[in-house]
Amino acid sequence: MAEENTASVGEQAESTDTVSQEATEGCDTEHSVLQQDGEEESENQLSADKYYSYEALHSRPVIIPDSEIPEDLLHLSHSFGYDSGRRANLQLLDERTLIFIAGNLLVLLDVSTREQRYLRSCSGGGVGSITTHPRKEFFVVAEKGNQPNIIVYEYPTLRPYRILRGGTEKAYSFVAFNRDGSLLASLGSAPDYMLTLWNWRQEEVMLSCKAISQEVYRVSFSPYNPGLLTSSGSAHIKFWKMANTVTGHKLQGLIGHFGKTAATDIEGYVELPDGKVVSGSDWGNLLLWDGNSIKVEICRKEGRSCHAGMVQPFALEDGQLMTIGSDGVVRVWDFESIDSADSNNDIGRFEMEPMNELVVGHNVCLTSVVKSSLPDSFNWFAQDSSGAIWKLDLSFTFTAPDPECLFSFHAGAIQGLDVSKKSHLMATTALDRSVKVFDFLAKRELTSSRFSQGGTALSWAPPLVNQSGGLLVTGFEDGVVRLLELYDPQRLHVVAGRGHKGDAKLRLKQAFKPHNAPVTAVAYDRNGSILATGSSDCTVFFFTIGEKYNPIGFVHVPGPVQGLQWSPHSHSENRLLILCQSGHVVEVQSPDPEAEKLTKTFKLPNMLHRSFKFRSIKSRIKREEKIAIRQAIKEKKIKEREERLKELKQPDAAQVEEEEEEEEEEELPPIYIPDPPSPLYCGFYSQPGQFWLSMGDYDAGFLYHCKFSEKQDEDPDQRQDEPFDFRLVHNADNDPIRSVTFSSDRQLLFCGMHSGSIRVYPLQSGDESLTSMQAYWSLSVHDNQYGYLRHICCSHDDQFVLTAGDDGNIFSFSCLPPDKLQQGLKKKAKVPSPRLGLENELLAQDIEDPAAYSIETAKQELEKDRLRQEAELKIAEKHKKLAELQKKFKQVLDINQSLPEHVRLKREELQLDPSFNEYAERVKSQQVMEVRKQFVWEQERCQIALTKLQDWFRDSLEANVVTVAAIRTDYRVSTYRVLVLSEASTKLSHHSALSQPDGHRDAARERRKSKAELSKDSSTLKGKEVMCPPVARPATIKLGDRQVERLRKAAEKAEQARAKLEKRKQEWAQLYAEKPDENWEDPQVVQAIQEAKENIGDLKLKSAKDFTVPKHLRTNAEKKRRELRDLELKIREKQTEMNRRILALRDSKVHLVSQLRAKAQQLQRVQQRLASHLHRPPPVLPIILPEETPEKRLQYNRATLERYRVLREHRFKTMQQEEQEGTISLLEQLEKEMKGEKENEEEEKGESDKEWTPDVSSTVSREESETSLEQGEEPSEMEEELQQEEEIRLLYEQDYLLEQMETLVCQFDAELLLLRHQKLQLDWQLKLADLHQLTLYQELLLLVESERREDTLQEKLNGLIKEENSITLKLEECNEQLELKQREIANLQESEKALFSTFERFLKENKFEEFLTKVFKKKVKRITKKEKTKNEEDELDSDEDDDSDDDDEEDYESDTEEEEAAVDNSVCPPGCEPEWLEYILQLRESRLDLEELLAEENKNVEALKKECDTLIKKVTAVKSSWQAVEDELELVNREKQQKMNELDVVVPLRLHQIEFVINGSMPSDLSQALVINRAELDRLQERIKQLPMEITQQRELYSQACQQHARLLHDRKDMKAKIQVLEKQCNELMLNKFGRLVDLEALQMLSGNRRLEELKQEKLLREAAYAKEIKQWDAKVEEARDRLNEATKANTECLRSTITFINQQRELEHKLNAMQKEMGSQFQDHRRLTDQEEIHRLQELVKKQSQQAEALRREIGLLSRKGGHILLSGQVALPSLAPLPSPIHTTSNSKQEPGRLVLPRNQAPLPPLAPLPTHKDSTNTSKSGPGHLPKQLEAQNSPSSQGAN
Repeated sequence: MAEENTASVGEQAESTDTVSQEATEGCDTEHSVLQQDGEEESENQLSADKYYSYEALHSRPVIIPDSEIPEDLLHLSHSFGYDSGRRANLQLLDERTLIFIAGNLLVLLDVSTREQRYLRSCSGGGVGSITTHPRKEFFVVAEKGNQPNIIVYEYPTLRPYRILRGGTEKAYSFVAFNRDGSLLASLGSAPDYMLTLWNWRQEEVMLSCKAISQEVYRVSFSPYNPGLLTSSGSAHIKFWKMANTVTGHKLQGLIGHFGKTAATDIEGYVELPDGKVVSGSDWGNLLLWDGNSIKVEICRKEGRSCHAGMVQPFALEDGQLMTIGSDGVVRVWDFESIDSADSNNDIGRFEMEPMNELVVGHNVCLTSVVKSSLPDSFNWFAQDSSGAIWKLDLSFTFTAPDPECLFSFHAGAIQGLDVSKKSHLMATTALDRSVKVFDFLAKRELTSSRFSQGGTALSWAPPLVNQSGGLLVTGFEDGVVRLLELYDPQRLHVVAGRGHKGDAKLRLKQAFKPHNAPVTAVAYDRNGSILATGSSDCTVFFFTIGEKYNPIGFVHVPGPVQGLQWSPHSHSENRLLILCQSGHVVEVQSPDPEAEKLTKTFKLPNMLHRSFKFRSIKSRIKREEKIAIRQAIKEKKIKEREERLKELKQPDAAQVEEEEEEEEEEELPPIYIPDPPSPLYCGFYSQPGQFWLSMGDYDAGFLYHCKFSEKQDEDPDQRQDEPFDFRLVHNADNDPIRSVTFSSDRQLLFCGMHSGSIRVYPLQSGDESLTSMQAYWSLSVHDNQYGYLRHICCSHDDQFVLTAGDDGNIFSFSCLPPDKLQQGLKKKAKVPSPRLGLENELLAQDIEDPAAYSIETAKQELEKDRLRQEAELKIAEKHKKLAELQKKFKQVLDINQSLPEHVRLKREELQLDPSFNEYAERVKSQQVMEVRKQFVWEQERCQIALTKLQDWFRDSLEANVVTVAAIRTDYRVSTYRVLVLSEASTKLSHHSALSQPDGHRDAARERRKSKAELSKDSSTLKGKEVMCPPVARPATIKLGDRQVERLRKAAEKAEQARAKLEKRKQEWAQLYAEKPDENWEDPQVVQAIQEAKENIGDLKLKSAKDFTVPKHLRTNAEKKRRELRDLELKIREKQTEMNRRILALRDSKVHLVSQLRAKAQQLQRVQQRLASHLHRPPPVLPIILPEETPEKRLQYNRATLERYRVLREHRFKTMQQEEQEGTISLLEQLEKEMKGEKENEEEEKGESDKEWTPDVSSTVSREESETSLEQGEEPSEMEEELQQEEEIRLLYEQDYLLEQMETLVCQFDAELLLLRHQKLQLDWQLKLADLHQLTLYQELLLLVESERREDTLQEKLNGLIKEENSITLKLEECNEQLELKQREIANLQESEKALFSTFERFLKENKFEEFLTKVFKKKVKRITKKEKTKNEEDELDSDEDDDSDDDDEEDYESDTEEEEAAVDNSVCPPGCEPEWLEYILQLRESRLDLEELLAEENKNVEALKKECDTLIKKVTAVKSSWQAVEDELELVNREKQQKMNELDVVVPLRLHQIEFVINGSMPSDLSQALVINRAELDRLQERIKQLPMEITQQRELYSQACQQHARLLHDRKDMKAKIQVLEKQCNELMLNKFGRLVDLEALQMLSGNRRLEELKQEKLLREAAYAKEIKQWDAKVEEARDRLNEATKANTECLRSTITFINQQRELEHKLNAMQKEMGSQFQDHRRLTDQEEIHRLQELVKKQSQQAEALRREIGLLSRKGGHILLSGQVALPSLAPLPSPIHTTSNSKQEPGRLVLPRNQAPLPPLAPLPTHKDSTNTSKSGPGHLPKQLEAQNSPSSQGAN
């Protein structure tokens, strides 16, 4: 079914393939993406409907060409395993489908039906990581191998949609999508650890950089900020940001600092909305990261950890943070508490308790979880590294179901696998303590059993052992072997009448413990009568097979057992082949089960065996291959040369031949033997005594054919055996064979490889030598990195192949296609039926205690118990004897009692006096006390003396001097006298070197920068305050809800814009901070230049007078002490190593002496059975000399002390000598006696051996002679022949023993001679070291003499350097302030120029230019704030000061009287508008402010310049002092060097090393000679040859650098031009849109202006008030109109009456004229003139009144239009001015509008300034407003006026 699904997937993907072959080719792997033109980008865009072909992509089997092996040799049937230890190996595609990685496969598992579909790896190197798209439309498979790809599959069609290439070198470790699925992040593993961001739909690399130089576990995008990423791994966490730089997008990483917290591996983390990150730790607590540091560590109350073991946060939902742990618990934490957590103690921890928790189960270790894709679902699927997949409901409600285990698998590597010999059943075991049985035909697990320890080996019993095929033998890691019965529980009811659940069940039949270490192999012999078990404790145990398995015994092997194989039936003998991991192979004979049982131990004595120790021949094979290739090439050349000679036939041919012979041959590869030896992986029999081996490590790549050597008497550890044949395994130098199995007909060889792949070799029948092992079929199945395929088996019918690897995966393959397989086989395998009476049997007793005794240990304990019982029996016998004696004593008492009374003894007479006993005890105790008191002082004295002696003679030495002597020669070798290191030498005296002061320049620069910014901001603010005085703000007006909401939204929008701009500024600042300086140089180049300066040029010798000691070569007493100590340690190390070798040789001699004695005893036994004339003299046995074991001198026992006491007493009696001399002689005498006693004991022991052996032989000979005498017959020919044969054998044994003894002695002497030679060489080296040590000590004495002076100078130099640094920092700070002040002066000057230009524009074409200029430039004395405060303080001064001040003021006023007379600010000339004067006065104030600021800044600049000059002088003085001290220090160093040059250095030379020869002879004076190292001289000569090449290379590099520099300059110029063009375009766009250049950042940050809203609200309120007022004024206007009409009518009547009066007047005048003609003419002229003037005056008055009436009408019309502004023709509006004080002069022109300033015709407008504030009363400056009649009309309408008229 699974294979059908796989095929359907491939067909479906192929049917929808629309991608050409070119699209599947490789792409550019560079991770830098350059900008391209729009047309090229559009061409490279991938269409959304483009797919790849799965059949063309997925990996296929590797088949040797022309091998005729079918590609479909094996078909994948099912996967039974799950790599639960892999990180994030569980993803969810939909609610029913889970995906996970299984080796080289991707398994799609249906949760409900348990069906599987598979996708193969496309690279064949395995799968590194998987993930799914947020919308579950795609899933990603990141592979492993060389240059692996990332393949994006579409779901559910499973078609390859995109292929991402070039993201890493070897393997991907993690992949993840961002929140919307548009980007994909990938992590590479070793060696590059590359982090790559992909535009995966276009198969493009967006960004790429190295994550870190260690293992990275995970990477993810922040769900709240798409530009942020986080990665974590081994002991690190890193925070990433996608930054916009000048060159494009870049990834900027910030490593997390653990601070005081211990570094931990971080498996999981969660990003928080505010940018913080919560991560887990190894010890179970949560870490809250803020920035790149730990803000707080979160734990539970009372310091308990959040989880037991590793913890991983995995989700943040609904204000709750969820975590999982290796303790199998899910806990929920309050997010708000975590986000605001802060430590309140010094530990940095925050304690809190979880809100909810869910215990999944025991022995559960959760490593990753994925959430259900259904909305509002609380279901999660969890990966359990213990080998399970769980379904969890994390709603934490009372109705939530319990955790459900959906699937269970083995956890970790599969340790054992075997198949049934009668059915399609498979059994497996692993270290997870479980044994599982599978039906690989039905593709399901039948049963599983758990035990107390993990399983390590498994075997299915053959039918000879169990006919039903239901017996399993399983070995465990505690050494226990368990027999398990498999049966069908459904069939038990047939026997017992009861029903049982399940298809199969395992039952423990027997448990026994043969080993104390893990069981590594179990095997049944070919007859089914013996079971063998092997273990890593280097033992193999044998058991008899029956109803119960009984132990036979065990044998020891040279190494841990790797495998066991019994000889097949084709072999004549039943033998066991034991393969050891160390490379040893042992073959033992099958033990006899009927042999006599051993009583004391199970170890089998005299077990016949053969052994083989593998010796590497791979290097020799490679060498022979090289020789063969070289020989073939040589033969080919010879043929070509012969042909050429035939063609030439000229005398030059000989020359050609010589030239060809002169060609040098390459050096052959050396013979290499790996140390330690390569491990043995597997092996199998080929023929009796011959076998094949597969080795690992260096010896991989071959199968070695081996056989056992005939020399089996040698030590297996010392013998080296080599294979006699081999077979090359193609492409297996780094991929050895781990397991081997054959098909039943041995036509196919199945190999499990180290890389997790299967290899199948077709073989010919009967090919035991594997000559047909050439072509093969290979398929990658398990993980290529750690999925070692250690188990491979064939089913009983050869229809299936099953594999198990260390990656926890188990695969089954069928040899037939799925359709044929289903036709020929049943649907499920047959499970064995239970035995009769099985249900009535009791369960076997299991061994659950890991410390339980093994079989051998138990037997030894039984033997100890037996001995203990025997001792107890002896004690009981003693007690019995005592009881009998007591009984006899009682009988005596009875007899005594029966005697007459006068004869009878009393009871007291039969006992000792009790008082005597008591007295004796008291006396004894008193004497003991007295003796102790007497010897207390002596005891203390002796103890102190002993301690002193031990400290001086024993403890001061690490070991005694041991001298090892040769046996046959006089050579000796002694150890060095190595003293114990004293504390003075182990701890260097701390001589503090004066370090260079840092000066904290960075902090000072930051302070200067902050001060400069503050001063800059203050100056800018001050300038703004001068130019734009603050506007008085009216009272706040309450706004409406909509206005408040609009203000809030605008403020939020502005705040977002401000944050965005601030972030952009920070990024720009970071970019500019990373930008290198224009004078930046490559550090490598600088270092190379420095090295060239130091090493190239005219370098002086140290002995030269003008030699200057470089700083790195300067030394002091501290360095010299350290050098002395290092030399002492090296000398000590060499001596200790030599002592160790000498002691090892001594130990070998002790062992040799014991061996020689044993062989001498054997020789004596042999010679006792030989005739005396056949005896060969035995060699002299060596003895251990006292100087070889000096430690035994101090060994003593009670007998030795007693003997010493006796000797001392005897000496005191016989001789009167001093105590010391007596002691020495006593010790020597005691030593001689002990030595003599020891020799006597050895002689007695030897004699006893001699006596014992001949007794036996004599007894035998005596018996034989007696028999012969009794019979009276001569020995027969058979007996004589037997005697001769016995004699020959004994002679051979005698010769062999003597030869062995001689060989051992010679070998020991040779080893001693070699070691002596090496010690002599070491003595020579140590003498040189002693001379060098002497030189160093002399140099140290010289350095100590000048140490105080040098320290003083160095301290002084450091002080000067520190002072110079501080002055330099102050100077830099002063220069920065000076530059800042100069910039401020420049800004003020620019402001002044702008002010003057504004003034000039205003005066353009103005007729009052002269007056306004004088006003603008008038000098005015201003009172500053300081002067005001001073005036207040000076009020209390004396009157004289006041008078002087008044005089000064009068003088100043007198000086300016003329100017004030000429220019009066308060008087505006006729025709000049007062607003113009006010505007000019405001400009003058601004000018005066700028002048004051300029004057103040100039003073500051002058002060700063003076300060800079002072600091420069100080720096110069300090530098001169510093240089003087430096020179003095240099002089001191030069003196030290000269003194050190005068020291004599011993350099031993041989004559051939002296090349300083004069006239062919060596001069007697070698003072002018130079001693140089030969290697150094050769290097210098070689360097001379290398320099021309390096010069050429440097010139080429220089030319390339020049070209690159020119290209970069050209690019820079182009970029500047492009920037200017872009700036011009930007300015044009701003002019087109806004009409002028604006600040876009300020425009973006414009928020709602509350003042504007208040003004708008105030405008509305005032409009309503004004409307009301206008209505009132309208009514008043109507009333005024009525009055005007009445007045007009009255005026009309007056005019009419005036006209009437005029007419009457004319008539009267005419009459008067007529009457006056008659009068005198003297009055006529005067009256006429007066009348004419009066008439003219009245006419003017009428005209003026008519104009006033017209103006009044226009004003009424203007008011009726509600304040609309109407200007007269030709008049231009006056621009707005800066805020002015209340106007002094009010306008009186009735023709002017209220609140409106009018300029005369053709007058240019004033330049714009800050807007004027709104006056409270806009009409109070005009007296011609509504309701006010002109004075002329009022005067005209007044009664006086009418009366006058």
